[in-house]
Amino acid sequence: MRPRTWVLALAALFALLQLAGVTGRDTPDSKNYVSYALDLRGDSKREAAAGAIDWTCAGRASIARRNQSADPARFHAPDPTARVTDKCREELWREVDKRLRAGQTGGHIAPFANERFMRIFEVRPGYPLLLVPFITVFGVTWGVWLVSVLMAVTGGVLAFLVLRTLGAPLVVALTGQALFYVLPCGTTAMRPMTEGLMLALTLAALWGCALAIGGRGRAGAALVGGSLVLLFTVKHSQAMFLAVCLAAACAVTAVRRRELDRPRLLIGSVAVVGALATVVAAGLLHYPSSSDSVQDLLTHHYNRPDRARPWPEFLHLELNFWVEWLRRQFWEPLFLTALVAGAWGVVRQRPSFAGFLFAAAGTGFLTHAAHPNITIWGGRLIVLAWLLPVIGLPLLLERVMRGTDGRAAGAVTAPGLSGEPGRDTPVTR
Repeated sequence: MRPRTWVLALAALFALLQLAGVTGRDTPDSKNYVSYALDLRGDSKREAAAGAIDWTCAGRASIARRNQSADPARFHAPDPTARVTDKCREELWREVDKRLRAGQTGGHIAPFANERFMRIFEVRPGYPLLLVPFITVFGVTWGVWLVSVLMAVTGGVLAFLVLRTLGAPLVVALTGQALFYVLPCGTTAMRPMTEGLMLALTLAALWGCALAIGGRGRAGAALVGGSLVLLFTVKHSQAMFLAVCLAAACAVTAVRRRELDRPRLLIGSVAVVGALATVVAAGLLHYPSSSDSVQDLLTHHYNRPDRARPWPEFLHLELNFWVEWLRRQFWEPLFLTALVAGAWGVVRQRPSFAGFLFAAAGTGFLTHAAHPNITIWGGRLIVLAWLLPVIGLPLLLERVMRGTDGRAAGAVTAPGLSGEPGRDTPVTR
């Protein structure tokens, strides 16, 4: 089979497996994005709230029904779907109705919480805009699921393209695609949140970096710049993190080598411009600041009074958080092991690309550092760090395939999905 056939086969298999859970994948924030999308479609505030609430409660009921069916103490009890659905709707509508009566009708999102907290999601139109055509054509349930599948599949394909652009053999590139699906990247991308789109756009930026060091500097820089622009609409803090990390990677490499080659000059320039543009645009648009984010964290989404001295408290919490996080990683060291192995693979096999991959993975740690809360969905916050093993581990397989001495094959072409040779541009090993 041709390379694109293998890629499509892996993607199709992954998509088919996701039919095992069409509902029940939402997180507490997912209803905000669905409500946002319904509002953008033209629904009234109450209609958007109703659509989001019905979808959320259907998911909760689905989980309750599945859990009960396998519970030895309750599997023979009556179906809980109606009871769970009614309770969920009552809870959510009580909050929404109270806030609507109080006059909280601004913005695009139904008032599930206070205005300051809702503002965090109001400035993330990218994912809701992507949802609009799908939920319009297929309905909320299937539309949200299809977007999740699309983002997860796209992430795997982009992992494949990054590795192929780096000159990796077909089997190695397919391994990277498969790893994206089976590691937490695939699971997290399937959740109806911004993470799937963030993973895809970050991988697109990495593809641009791979193109740049392979001799296609302008195309690579354009891809990185476009990814940063789109990331700004999805989650502007992620655009800032990625831009800063890419710029830092270029600077560190330049200092270490005592020169700044053209690819890194292009990528670094785009990254610096992207970081500055993000700061300026966020300020002009009055987006929530880092201080707002810290207050949100310490006041439990602004449900308690603001802290008078938030930053010392935040730093104290940060230290405690990482101590506990590291302790838990030692209990289950798969993540740390995968990170070390992925770092080893990219440093040994593609040292010229290692800095870019470390930069992308580092944004996962920065995102989690911005939310040092051990009780929340930490796996999705740090998920971008899994890009290091997704790209790095397959390169270890390449090392085994080509011999333990890790000899370089010289200049290679970077074939795409078609498998046909591209332009003869050397990829630095």
